[in-house]
Formats: sequence, C-alpha cells, structure tokens
Amino acid sequence: MKLCNTHAEIFAPDRVSPSTALARTTHMGIGAHQDDLEFMALHGILSCFQREDRWFAGVTVTDGRGCARANEYAKYSDKRMMAVRRKEQRKAAVVGEYGAMVSLDYSSAAIKARGNRSLVGDLKALVSAAGPDFIYTHNLADKHDTHLAVAIPVIQALRELPKAKRPKALYGCEVWRSLDWMRDEDKTVFDVSARENISASLMGLFDSQISGGKRYDTGTLGRKRSNATYFSSHATDRARLLEFAMDLTPLIHNPNLDIAAYVCEYIERFSTDARARIAKFLPR
Repeated sequence: MKLCNTHAEIFAPDRVSPSTALARTTHMGIGAHQDDLEFMALHGILSCFQREDRWFAGVTVTDGRGCARANEYAKYSDKRMMAVRRKEQRKAAVVGEYGAMVSLDYSSAAIKARGNRSLVGDLKALVSAAGPDFIYTHNLADKHDTHLAVAIPVIQALRELPKAKRPKALYGCEVWRSLDWMRDEDKTVFDVSARENISASLMGLFDSQISGGKRYDTGTLGRKRSNATYFSSHATDRARLLEFAMDLTPLIHNPNLDIAAYVCEYIERFSTDARARIAKFLPR
C-alpha cells in the first residue's frame, strides 16, 4: 500500500506482512495523536485482546511534533519528540496485541488545511484493505481542532467508499471533552471494566506526555470511573469503567446529512431536556 507521506508506516507486532495485518482487522481506531487510541478506544482494543477471531488496528494520523513538553522532555527537538512518540505508540501496539499499528505521519497543520484530500485518500485505502466492522474516532463535539480535523475526514472517506466497504458502526469517542452531557438515551455506552491492568498499562506507556507535564493517564481513568459511578442515580454500579461514545453511523450511510447539524441535534436534545427538568420545579 502506498501512503501519502514518506515516513508513514504499518507496524505489525507479530511481524506478519502489512497486508496480512490489515486484512484480519475487525475493529479499527483512528486517532489524531499518539495515545488517543488508548484513551478513547479501549472498547475496541479489549474486545480483540488475546482473540484469534478479532483484531484491532490502530491508526494515528499526526507525527507528534506539536505536543506539549516539559521536565526532561522540555528541550527535545521536534524531530526527537516525533521519534519518541512513535516508539511509545509501537510499545502500546505490542502491549495491547494490536493486529496493526499505522502511523500516517501528517503534521497537524497539514490536516487542518482546508481542501487537503491526502488524509481522506489514505483513510479510504486503509479501510478498504482492512474491512473493519467497527471504527472508533473522535466525537464531533470535541474541543481540540486537530481531533475534528481527523474525525471529519474519517466521515468523508467512509462516505466515498462503496457500501460493502463501510463499517457496521462508527463511534465518536471522548478525549478532549467528556460526553457525560449527552442524554443517556443518546449515548453509546461501552463497559471497559475488564482487564483494568492492561488498560492502565496502555494509558501509562506515553511517558513523553505523562512525565512531560500532562497526567492524561490518571485523568482518563478518572473519567471512565466517573462515567460508571454517575451513569445511574437510582441503581448501584454495574461497571467499574465506562466509555461514552456518540453514534456517527448515520452520517456514513446518508451523505446528505449535514455533519454540523447532526451534532447540534444532540446538543439541542440536551438543551430541551435541561429546560424540561427545570420547568418541573418552577412555580406555576
């Protein structure tokens, strides 16, 4: 497979060929940065862990050069940081037993440039080769521009594929904004309580971020615990860790659906719900 960027790679932890690694994929995560997959797509990773009939393929779009850095990483050049972050992502693929780990090596600026079709082309090629049933990416209410600059090309790429090549479901997941605000009936809820040791290992592997000044590991674990505890006010906890996702599947099957309007409908339903709850207790 020819990907757009010279230093893009397809890494298979069990050393099979790239085509074999991709072809067995059942679950795919497409994230902007190194570590996004481990924070937002644990459901896909754990669904495939130690299975021979399911395989997780990770796709990281950007090259890692623009990340925040402090402490021992404060003086690292962009080039050195890129190498460190790719190495960390490979380690995660080994620990999580991914079927494939794809690094597309785009700069954040490149994917945020309007009219750049390269990423859409790469994603179409990867999904066509992999044929995943389920894809996890960033949600459309995420507040990180680079995350949206990945999620929207994912939708565009899937819309352009033949129907037979599209996944059964596309999920928009939590990273730079929790989805706790969504109405419970609008949430896709994933129980990721199993193998908490593996989850913790995956989230803790990205030392360049954690020792470099951002405790994404504890923050993300806290969010998943909070999701489980606060999901239901009138029932005891049935899970220890929950991930919430926004179902984006209708957007890939109906290209006439407006992407911005689609996410705003979720927000409007939340607004209507909040107003109705308050109205119940206002004086008549």
